[in-house]
Amino acid sequence: MDLGFSGLLPAFQAEALVYRPDGSIVKGIEPFNHVVDIDPASSEIDFYVEAASNPNLLEHFFVTTLASASGGGPLPSGFAAARKSDTVHMGDKATAGIDPIYSLRQLALVERDLVVDALLQDVAALMGLMAELDPVSPRRAAIRHALERMCDVLDPDNVENTIGAARSELREVLASPAHPSAHSIVAVGHAHLDSAWLWPTRETVRKCARTFSNVLALMDVDPDFVFACSSAQQLAWVQQFYPDLFERIRARVHEGRFIPVGGMWVESDTNMPGGEALVRQFLLGQTFFLREFGVLSREAWLPDSFGFTAALPQIARGAGLDSFLTQKLSWNDTNRMPHHTFLWEGLDGSRIFTHFPPNDTYGSNLGAGDLAKAQRQYAERGASNVSMTLFGWSDGGGGPTPEMLAAAHRNRDLEGAPRVALGSPARFFDEAKRTLPDPAVWYGEMYLEGHRGTYTSQAKTKHGNRRGEHLLREAELWNATAAVRGLIDYPYDELESIWQTVLLQQFHDILPGSAIAWVHDEAEERYREVAARLEDLIEAAQRALAGHGSETVVFNAAPMAAGSIAALGSAIVDPLADDAAVTPVQTGSGYELRNGRVLARFDAAGLLISFIDRATGRELIAPDEAASVLQIFRDIPNMFEAWDIDRSYRRSMTELRNPDAVEIVGHAIVVSHTYGKSSITQRYWLAESDSELQIETVVDWHEHEKLLKLAFPLDLRADQAASEIQFGHVLRPTFVNTSWDHARFETVAHRWVHVAERDFGAVIANASTYGHDITRTVRDDGGTTTLVRESLLRAPKFPDPEADQGVHVLRTALGVAPGVLDAASAGYRLNLPTRTVSDALHGVEPIVSVSAASVFVEAIKLAEDRSGDLVVRLYEAAGARARSTIHLNFDFTAAWPTDLLERALDQRTWRPEDGIALDLRPFEIATLRISPVR
Repeated sequence: MDLGFSGLLPAFQAEALVYRPDGSIVKGIEPFNHVVDIDPASSEIDFYVEAASNPNLLEHFFVTTLASASGGGPLPSGFAAARKSDTVHMGDKATAGIDPIYSLRQLALVERDLVVDALLQDVAALMGLMAELDPVSPRRAAIRHALERMCDVLDPDNVENTIGAARSELREVLASPAHPSAHSIVAVGHAHLDSAWLWPTRETVRKCARTFSNVLALMDVDPDFVFACSSAQQLAWVQQFYPDLFERIRARVHEGRFIPVGGMWVESDTNMPGGEALVRQFLLGQTFFLREFGVLSREAWLPDSFGFTAALPQIARGAGLDSFLTQKLSWNDTNRMPHHTFLWEGLDGSRIFTHFPPNDTYGSNLGAGDLAKAQRQYAERGASNVSMTLFGWSDGGGGPTPEMLAAAHRNRDLEGAPRVALGSPARFFDEAKRTLPDPAVWYGEMYLEGHRGTYTSQAKTKHGNRRGEHLLREAELWNATAAVRGLIDYPYDELESIWQTVLLQQFHDILPGSAIAWVHDEAEERYREVAARLEDLIEAAQRALAGHGSETVVFNAAPMAAGSIAALGSAIVDPLADDAAVTPVQTGSGYELRNGRVLARFDAAGLLISFIDRATGRELIAPDEAASVLQIFRDIPNMFEAWDIDRSYRRSMTELRNPDAVEIVGHAIVVSHTYGKSSITQRYWLAESDSELQIETVVDWHEHEKLLKLAFPLDLRADQAASEIQFGHVLRPTFVNTSWDHARFETVAHRWVHVAERDFGAVIANASTYGHDITRTVRDDGGTTTLVRESLLRAPKFPDPEADQGVHVLRTALGVAPGVLDAASAGYRLNLPTRTVSDALHGVEPIVSVSAASVFVEAIKLAEDRSGDLVVRLYEAAGARARSTIHLNFDFTAAWPTDLLERALDQRTWRPEDGIALDLRPFEIATLRISPVR
């Protein structure tokens, strides 16, 4: 079948799913996998073909990129014709139109000669091998002569009677065994399938059916074929929409040939999801695999995510995984990772056995070039001699093909090539661990030197994620508190549904902002729905907890006190004693905001020129500088627009220092700017008791290929910057000594960054911003300026030409913070503001409290098994050992520590008469499960 394929790429265009008349699925149809086998004994051919008219956006991207690189010169063969077709608008339903973009080109009934087909595979294997061998090697000469003899024997006018003899001429060179020292490759079938990218999630559902049906069809004809499948969400879709296909998958899982890997709900981004969200990726994913297939994944599996948080080893190990696979760091633009098989040590010291396939792909075709590349590049050769290769066309290409399996079998033991064995990820990891008992260690985050723009692109999607995560925290906390106290029924189904939505949208092309408009429009709508549902859950639980009366009660969901309101609790307050913002004062030279803790001064242009800690008299802003300055840069990366920020952006900057207006409005200083077609308004205010200046930046953004940053030049000599990540923070140098420092010019942080000297520091907190850059310079006066910049907005044109257009509300806080716990407190206050309930009866004691200031409660929920047990997740936040007692403010029968899957961790159990005390190592995550009295 030819649905009008371009022939240039194996996927990213038209696809189809073939059905029998009874509705059962046969297989998928894709550009490089377009054959359907029929039963020769059948008297008729009767199929139904459901075709999908997916726009060829990736081909358009390559065409435009190559055209730009060629300066208008000739393009590679095949791409020139596509150059005229501008298809980017087809990523948005509003602009895609209704005209057909494909024509059915051919339906052909053909007879395939299996012996000829086998000869073609023989020749492909040997020709590919020849291309990798030394031109003067005896092995290459032997292959060439065998191929020449084959050509002499094969008569094109009498193929039927000469094909056998022709194959015989190749038998000897195909049978010659691999060298004893040849590299060993475990080849695992794979079909990396983005849960959304250049297509919406709706289409991913159909892509799953096409790909998985192809896989099952191959398993019917090749008993050695093994396939690894990540993403519980995708299998859940198949279960929902294609139940018969799902049962066929279940049968192959039980055989050990269709292998669930990854243990996650989706192959998520790992830079930006919050700590609890990453835990839930594994909790929901592993729970699905165990419930539906009776297995737990051993291998964390993120071949394409854009860098990896230092928190991941601990989280993965806590969810029952002992190995990790990716290949994405082969995309680094500056440094090459020194290992392919190693131990990755996370923030807390947890280690996970890690492998990068050395052929640098998750979609090999098992050609000789890929196999030779794996052998040539494998960094651990000499110590270990085995690697893994993932083969199969990705993203709607249909996965592995018969030709790939033919290549695997011919390279099983072939002189001059690595040995290839079809097998499972577990087979590889077991062998690798056996042969490499003392691997090298990589510590900390695995930063991808590329795709740095994904920390910022599609700001509304990122805002929805951040808000959704914090609303989920509140909803679970207050509903669990009310349920344990017998006031309401816990909304298991509703919370699970919401978590599934939030986790899906953390997929590594949705949350990073690198998908088409359709995907992001849909994501933002889903976030609005999620927020509304969670607000209802929070309101109902808080009302049940507060009762009905005449008091005003304030709820605090943060893990530290908010004024007089205890962490995780609520209290009656005087409604007239609100911690109001101070009144701005206009001075002869500008404006001031002042309370008992800090003093902020602005010049007549509304620039923040001074921020003083009144307790020490210390100035935070560098001399002759202004903070909270809006900076706009030209942002045209060389390759991947939505993904990349190139270092060269720094060479083109415009600062907004001449506003249209500066005025006092209520309790705020309001500064208004225009730039190009955009308007930007900054509001500054200061609460009476706070040490943080609040900054709200409202942007009506209508620029393209521009980067908007918010700059804070601080009078601090900070060697390192602390940036919040999941369950802790990482320290990154502010100086540039090495090529690794040079490449790390844009970094990710969650709610806060902290820069400090020994006894004085600053926090810059945010409500939805992730991208930052932090540098330092030495001034002429000998002092040091540490520059912290938030990346607020971008405006890439591919794959969504209208990315980030429209109104954005971005919150920032600048404050004095001697230590990282002060910074963390500022981040929580900004992201988890207190809530007020009127007409209430009483406050609520926290259901859980901890004694150590550095131990934060990150989640309180009821157990996934719906037993009614309470689950409490805590972590050490300062990066130091901590001992904390845990106080439970409800009656319980027993408490015990668990892993992240809520299974008992060891033999410890605490009874009500026992004191619960935890000793935590730096950044350690601890989970407690408590059985309430029922």
